[in-house]
Amino acid sequence: MSVREMSVKYYNSEYKNLSDKQYSKEKYRLQIELLKLQEWVVKNNKKVAIVFEGRDAAGKGSTIKRFIEHLMPKHINVFELGLPTKKENKSWFKTHEKVLPKKGEIVFFDRSWYSRAMIQPTMGYCSESQYEYFIKNVNKWEQSIIKKEIILIKFYLSVNKSTQRIRFNIREKHKLKYWKLSENDLRTLKKWKEYTQYKKKMFNKTSTKIAPWVIINSNNKMIARLNAMRYVLNNIPYDGKSELKNVSWLVELQKDEIKLFGVKFKKLNKVQYDLLNKLKKQESEN
Repeated sequence: MSVREMSVKYYNSEYKNLSDKQYSKEKYRLQIELLKLQEWVVKNNKKVAIVFEGRDAAGKGSTIKRFIEHLMPKHINVFELGLPTKKENKSWFKTHEKVLPKKGEIVFFDRSWYSRAMIQPTMGYCSESQYEYFIKNVNKWEQSIIKKEIILIKFYLSVNKSTQRIRFNIREKHKLKYWKLSENDLRTLKKWKEYTQYKKKMFNKTSTKIAPWVIINSNNKMIARLNAMRYVLNNIPYDGKSELKNVSWLVELQKDEIKLFGVKFKKLNKVQYDLLNKLKKQESEN
């Protein structure tokens, strides 16, 4: 195992299955801390860049949405490049330098420059030489932006294949979210192994001591969001920080009822509960 591989962090917590009430209570507690962090960033002219990478339907956008839900809009930015132009594709690092955080700002990247490391080569959206140039130079580039006093956090939200399929099916049949599923999303399912190979190479080559990859299991989106928030709060030394105690105080989820798609199901047997709970983990897309 290389030094870079060892710098990859797998971030897990004590969160188990949470009821809606428990999730909302914990999210509220962490969002208060996020606002303290933002006030510290603004007051001290800090610059924070938080990268979210992962497969389609891993929960990147919905996690960012919970991060910024109660932050001051004036001092945050959410960047999602989409399909790059020819000029942006040729000047990949410069394209992202333009949107790096300014003093007193937090920028969230819903996919980032690391599209060049995974989805682009997987789907043939960049040339082999463009890919190799990126892999060879990204660590030096990140060192240069960190020297400019940018606090950089890189999250990879990890979702398994069966969970991704379920989320695609939910999107396809949802009357308000069907537009989120594209033909390109379905094509990525067929490229699962290729993407995995590029992902492993990315971790091996680009997870460094100063900018490690933080891998969060995202099969349960609610827990993934809370874990991402906790990691940021634990790793940035903002003023007025409250101690983030362990979460063992959260009581176990009641096993005979569950709320799904706005409907509360009661008096469930174990088989019914387990089935609905599996769907529950995939429910929250926005």
